[in-house]
Amino acid sequence: MSLLGFAFLLLFVRWAHGYEFFNASEVAAAKYGAAGGSSPPLLVGLTLIQSAAAKGADGSLPGYHLHRGYGSGANSWIINLEGGGWCNDIKSCAYRKTSHHGSSNYMEKQLQFSGILSDKPEENPDFYNWNRVKIRYCDGGSFMGEGHNKAAGLYFRGKRIWSAAMEELLANGMRYANQALLSGCSAGGLATIFHCDSFQALFPRSTKVKCFADAGLFLDATDVAGGHTMRSFFKGVVSLQGIRRNLPRTCTARMDATSCFFPQNVVGNIRTPLFLLNTAYDVWQLQESLAPKRADPHGFWTECKMNHANCNGHQIRFLQGFRDQMIDALRAFSNSGKNGLFINSCFAHCQSERQDMWFANNSPLIGFKRIATSVGDWFFDWSHVNAVDCRYPCDGTCHHIVFKRL
Repeated sequence: MSLLGFAFLLLFVRWAHGYEFFNASEVAAAKYGAAGGSSPPLLVGLTLIQSAAAKGADGSLPGYHLHRGYGSGANSWIINLEGGGWCNDIKSCAYRKTSHHGSSNYMEKQLQFSGILSDKPEENPDFYNWNRVKIRYCDGGSFMGEGHNKAAGLYFRGKRIWSAAMEELLANGMRYANQALLSGCSAGGLATIFHCDSFQALFPRSTKVKCFADAGLFLDATDVAGGHTMRSFFKGVVSLQGIRRNLPRTCTARMDATSCFFPQNVVGNIRTPLFLLNTAYDVWQLQESLAPKRADPHGFWTECKMNHANCNGHQIRFLQGFRDQMIDALRAFSNSGKNGLFINSCFAHCQSERQDMWFANNSPLIGFKRIATSVGDWFFDWSHVNAVDCRYPCDGTCHHIVFKRL
């Protein structure tokens, strides 16, 4: 059955500057029957890292959700870094610290595990019985910040939060892992890219370690007005949060710090095997990087942003150019036999944590393979995965996201 035109209806949440307009774990979505799963979802409790403050991770305590593995997966670990946008100035960071993406004081006490974190073999065939961990995101800098603003009471301790979380998980059994996968979605996908090599360095050479970034390929692209909205925004994030000191020196030795916060300039130098999952028409980037309100003050792109079916020919050609830029940026990366790639022609964002997109009867396909199957084939070295979809609108298996006004 063709899914082209059958879209998820999501509640369009008011977007505060510096935040993603939705988070995959929070949206209200129409379900594709069995695609959402028939059994009760797994709810996993929050654990706060009590030792974090002593390690310099000031502010409220960071936290994580851990569901233990068993059987053949007892010594295998997935570490998933939560996404949730960034903040780039004092105002947006001060607003953020009163939310679950800025302080553990506001975090949910339980989170639902689905997709790559599901505990059901019919939903997550390769990783269901692994130790699965979601590390909560509260620093607004993709776990890369190092600084503070005393006057505003803001602490940018992303790198210290990362270190404290890794130390706690190693003590809780991760040090004995025989295989480990670092993953993340959106801002968590970007964090996965930056921390990939340091994650591998935690383990002995005998441990199989790889990284999987979902929707983390934020491009240094030109917006519809000819400006660079994303570059301007990332420049604020990097400057405010002291991120430059934590960026890869292989990049900062040849480029400015803002350029090095864009993954297209970093992925080529990552030594650890890395899999990139992204949509060619990422709806977050369309909404906030390519056609934000400031670049489209007269609302020419409004209907197109809400529903891809409303895009005119000129707009589709612009988006095809964005897709081509993404493919070009990954040519060298995809030529490496150790890496994996799955770029589908969907209007979506974050596909690995949503059950309908990760592994279901009607999940998106490239070459008759679901996303979960492709990631499993790559992780276990069953086959090389370099899957790049044909151009929109040729793919009839997409679960496109369509927004509606409240």
